[in-house]
This record gives sequence, C-alpha cells and structure tokens, in this order.
Amino acid sequence: MIKCERVVNEYIGSTDFVEKGTDNVVFRTCNQEKNRLVFQMGTSDAVRALKAAQIVCKDVAAVDINMGCPKSFSVSGGMGAALLTKPDLIHDILTTLRRNMDTPVTCKIRLLKSSQDTVELARRIEKTGVSALAVHGRKVADRPRDPAKWNEIADIVSALSIPVIANGDVFEYDDFERIKVATGASAVMVARGALWNASIFSPKGKIHWEDVKREYVRKSILWDNDVKSTKHTLKEMITHYSCLELPEGKALIKSENLADLAKVYGEEEYFRLVSDNRFSLNGH
Repeated sequence: MIKCERVVNEYIGSTDFVEKGTDNVVFRTCNQEKNRLVFQMGTSDAVRALKAAQIVCKDVAAVDINMGCPKSFSVSGGMGAALLTKPDLIHDILTTLRRNMDTPVTCKIRLLKSSQDTVELARRIEKTGVSALAVHGRKVADRPRDPAKWNEIADIVSALSIPVIANGDVFEYDDFERIKVATGASAVMVARGALWNASIFSPKGKIHWEDVKREYVRKSILWDNDVKSTKHTLKEMITHYSCLELPEGKALIKSENLADLAKVYGEEEYFRLVSDNRFSLNGH
C-alpha cells in the first residue's frame, strides 16, 4: 500500500490504489461502500502501518490490523499471527494509529495457548483505544477442520467492554445467530463460508453455488476485478463444491485475463457488452 497512489477511476466509478509506475491495482473501493468497508492490513511496523493507513483512511470506515493470519508469507514477515507473541509491538502499532488518525482502528486476533492468555492480550489491546476486536476461535497451530472454540470467544466477550466480533465456523445463515448467542459477541465475521457461497448472507437461505459463481463472474467483468482475485475466489468455490481437476478447473487455471474467464463461463457476449459500453461512455 505504501507504494500506491490514489486514483479515481472514471471508467467504473471506483477509487483505486495503484502501485506507482505500474497499472497494478492493489486495492479498489467506491463511495457507496465508504461507511461499510473496513480496510485490513498486515504489518510488523508502527510507522509503516500509519503511512499505509493514512493513504486509505479517507475512503474507508475503519482500519484493521491483522494479527491472526497463520500463513507463512504473513508470519515470516513478522505480520499476522507473528504479532500475537509481541504484545509491546501490538501496543506500539495500535497506539500509533490511534494517536495520528480520526478513523476508527480495530484488530483481529486468534486464541493463545490458554484462554487466560488470550483474555490478558485482549485487555491490553482494549487499553490502546481500539473500537472493536475480532477473535477467530482457533489457535495458530489449529487447522481449518479443527472446530472453532466459541466458548473461548465468550471468555473474551465477558472480559471486555468494547464490541467483540466472533469468527470461526460460520457456514449457514442460522450460524450468525448461533455464534452470537453462544459467545455474546456484538457482531459476526464470516470468511470461508462467504468465499464458498456469498448468498450465505441471505435470510432466505443459500442459492445454488453454480448460480452464485455465474453472478460472481459477471460482477468481476462489470467491475474489472483483478483476475488473480477472481481466480482465487473461483478456485475456492470449485475446490469446496466440486474438483479443480475437472475441465472447468483446468480452464480456470489457464485463464490469464477476464476475457479468458468470460470464455470459460460462456459470458463472451456480456464481456463484449461491458467493454463496448465502457469505451463509448468515455468517448473513445
């Protein structure tokens, strides 16, 4: 983010943060989501965190520090879950952001070895003046298939006065209420459940994943979404509901741009329509 400049994208009415000297869009948002979107970043350094936050803070509702990601790319850089063992650095990052910005600051953690340790860390985080704390009910070493410990999230809720956002094992619409009741949390965060089928947010129940997938491909074309991002989500969906080894998965992996994806999903006509419309709107 630090290498980015803010560019208003007239073509699609978005606000883009583009890596200087390239056309690489690192982050894209729009006015409609300004009061709803929390920008989450990975960091291991208070000064850099502030620099990145100041670039985006006018365009988002809040800035969140990720202290829960266990992936090696994150942890090896001292970010994500690596922060959980460095309470002084956590304090440094969060207080630096709080003192220098009006935008609300939040953060997301995982469970520590004991519930007591997690509660202690959560209390320290609360003292920095963050607006909310998200808790993923798993430890760093836990795998996604290990059940999330909702009872340990409940311990944190009891100990804090700021809102706690509960996360872990939310796969159906009814799980939103279940995890809120079980933990006493103020809000719920859903990760894989939303990636696999975004209609999880519909009170009427989920629609078929194939329909969600088609709609997602069309939305990606309409908003000129980064092809790597679109492919990642589609891979997640296919891996969950089907299998990447089938022709669809193979064609998806080979796709290099949105035009290729449009071909895979029979949306060439839609792709042409959107592209022509974009050019005519701008008098090209």
